Amino acid sequence: MPRFLIAPAVLVIAVSSALSAERPNFVIIMADDMGYGDVHGLNPGSRLATPNLDALMKSGATFTDAHTPSAVCTPTRYGLLTGRYCWRTRLKRGVQDGYGTPLIEKGRPTIASFLKSHGYHTGIVGKWHLGLGFVRPKGAEIDFSRRVTHTPNDVGFDQSLIIPASLDFPPYVYVKNRDVTGLTQRTQSAQKFPAFLRKGPIASDFDMEDCLDHLTENAVNFISESAKGEKPFFLYFPLTAPHKPVLPHKRFRGKTGLGPYGDFVTQVDWTVGQVVKAIDDAGVRENTFILYTSDNGSFMYRKDDPNEKGHVDDETIQAYRADRHRANGPFRGTKADIWEAGHHVPFFVRWPSHTKGGYKCNAPICLTDVFATIASVINEKLPEGAAPDSNSFMTELHPAALQMSRPPIIHHSAAGMFAIRSGDWKLILGNGSGGREQPRGKPFEKPYFLVNVRLDIAEKKNLLDAKENQDRLKKIAARLEETALRIRDNEDWNQKSR
Repeated sequence: MPRFLIAPAVLVIAVSSALSAERPNFVIIMADDMGYGDVHGLNPGSRLATPNLDALMKSGATFTDAHTPSAVCTPTRYGLLTGRYCWRTRLKRGVQDGYGTPLIEKGRPTIASFLKSHGYHTGIVGKWHLGLGFVRPKGAEIDFSRRVTHTPNDVGFDQSLIIPASLDFPPYVYVKNRDVTGLTQRTQSAQKFPAFLRKGPIASDFDMEDCLDHLTENAVNFISESAKGEKPFFLYFPLTAPHKPVLPHKRFRGKTGLGPYGDFVTQVDWTVGQVVKAIDDAGVRENTFILYTSDNGSFMYRKDDPNEKGHVDDETIQAYRADRHRANGPFRGTKADIWEAGHHVPFFVRWPSHTKGGYKCNAPICLTDVFATIASVINEKLPEGAAPDSNSFMTELHPAALQMSRPPIIHHSAAGMFAIRSGDWKLILGNGSGGREQPRGKPFEKPYFLVNVRLDIAEKKNLLDAKENQDRLKKIAARLEETALRIRDNEDWNQKSR
């Protein structure tokens, strides 16, 4: 088959002589709906301070062209943990709610099961959003007093303390391993933005404003206790913020002058600081691989008219004036969109024994690549059939190393719009955002949108409308479309091309 701008990602990575016989710990922190521009170090003109994230940037590697496989959360979480695009599953668009059934297929390897098979102690604290096995007696409501039949413990995690889905989705409960920890005798009423909530059952031990603190305390305890053990450890810490409901703890309210959303970002930054401090205090700083990212872009819209009101003027407005804050930085659109704002996210790696501080890498990567990278770090082969859409960025962690070529990245919007990124070129296979920005358009309906993202990161101009070089540009678009459809229609394509 003809290929365009694709180099097979065939690379055998040997353990460097500097690599300790002791395998590193892994800690993945994934914010919920944090935009690229919410991190001050990535958006220096911002009034929003993020000292802990900035410190993480300075002490590690920053990937400036990192992407989520989807512009919304459930499919991104599936892609991260399995190294496989979620549109290959039954979930072709949108997200699951808090009552969704398990999405990770039985027997499919995950980062957790892979590391567990190689002697790691594994844990998750935070937002799951990949479906659970709540017991629903025939003809009755869910019985929360019954043990949950399918949890993260069934896909490789030794320990788990989770909430079922986003913090605005009921049921509002904690699930510890297989048990709901509180009594569900109350009902949470629906609320509007910024404290956006859906009506549903809430447990006796669940408080919205204390949720992130509670999870942080447990994540810190997991690190502290695991560091005392003989096994290396893996912690997956998917945060609940700054996703709706935008309810920062009272310690952070009013701190930024940028409304509840700005204050919530500040709390996320503080949370990251607590995790990093726990790692350092446990004496495992040098050999702990910390990865920080977000599951998609921010839901905050941007208003370009400086005379319009925004979130700072009225906290019920889900938008910032551009002169006050750009949650998604220079990118077009918002969460859910196929535009860059939907999937171009912060991505930092700190591994002091191996990664130079302050290093920036502009190679495009995807969160599906994390699985293969972890396998490279511990110098173990991926299980047969595992992580078909994962390509290691291990070499990108070293400034002197040759950048590795990779297959294209496939982007996916909330409504199922595809885009393909190959080299500097991005082709949107639809006629709109596929998400929230108007026009939303429809997948695979023309006109498509072709852009060189290095030259036009704001995606202002459709090159298919250009008068110059039309033959060349149309050929580029046609080849990209051919490649995207081949990947979409052949699950094994990436695996066979490596």
